[in-house]
Amino acid sequence: MTEINYMLQGNVEMPSFDQAAVFDWIVAVAERHQQRVGCLTYVFCDDEYILETNRQFLGHDYYTDIITFDYTNSRHIAGDMVISLDTVRSNAEMLNADYETELMRVIIHGVLHLCGINDKGPGEREIMEQHENAALAILPDNVFKK
Repeated sequence: MTEINYMLQGNVEMPSFDQAAVFDWIVAVAERHQQRVGCLTYVFCDDEYILETNRQFLGHDYYTDIITFDYTNSRHIAGDMVISLDTVRSNAEMLNADYETELMRVIIHGVLHLCGINDKGPGEREIMEQHENAALAILPDNVFKK
């Protein structure tokens, strides 16, 4: 069963986007990578929550935009993705990018990890960016609620 859930932690508000359109987009991106979507949970949080999550589960003492917990099995991608909306916003400002587009980039970044694309080794970051850009190219225009 395909299921995408959203939760809030810390001092954040739910981002405004069309969840049905994002659902269809995520499924389409996964299919392009020969994957089927199982259960995905996005936890939108603030910087302090993701820092504590990073310390507790990964032993890292720094802020990040997303942490992906992979529960994928042979039939479906599945996982929890913790996203700091604070870091997404500051990254968007630093990159002179639109906040909503940066948020969608981070949302699909987690899915791409679940599809088996890495970004830590030599040359992998560039490959991840290519896949992110390809996914953003098929993002429906109606995703952002006005």
